[in-house]
Amino acid sequence: MAFDYSLDFLNIDFRKRPDLYRVGKGEQGALLVEPYKSEILPHWKFKTPQIARKSAAVIYSLFLDYKAKRDFVGMDMARKFLQMGYTRSRRYANHKSGRKYVQGTRAILPRDEDATKAESARIFYEKWRRAQEDKTYLQLKQKHRVKYETVGETRSVFPAE
Repeated sequence: MAFDYSLDFLNIDFRKRPDLYRVGKGEQGALLVEPYKSEILPHWKFKTPQIARKSAAVIYSLFLDYKAKRDFVGMDMARKFLQMGYTRSRRYANHKSGRKYVQGTRAILPRDEDATKAESARIFYEKWRRAQEDKTYLQLKQKHRVKYETVGETRSVFPAE
């Protein structure tokens, strides 16, 4: 199922309400889902390979901590931040300005490769793939989808009784 952007993200604690969480596609919701966003975002940095290496290691460590607690939402959020580390680093590796398109158009700017950001992207890519392919992550993802992401469902944002 698609990520549900209609939820009241300012007032939902997804650790208490994992039933409201939807995996979505790619990085969807990474900057919305609390308390995970606040736990992971301060560590998300990719300016240099040295910074990226530390950042990716800390975020992957959080992934493993969530895994030890069998907290799928936390694992998925850490995975999303690792993926974002890769995609954002790659964007800056391809376009030093960070902008892919000519302003106001859909025309793609020419690439101006930045080897430093490319290395940061490689660092995040390695950790992201490790998280993405983790057997426990995949099992918990499947269980979460079966339990909470059924087609035609109705959900309540009120606490479960």
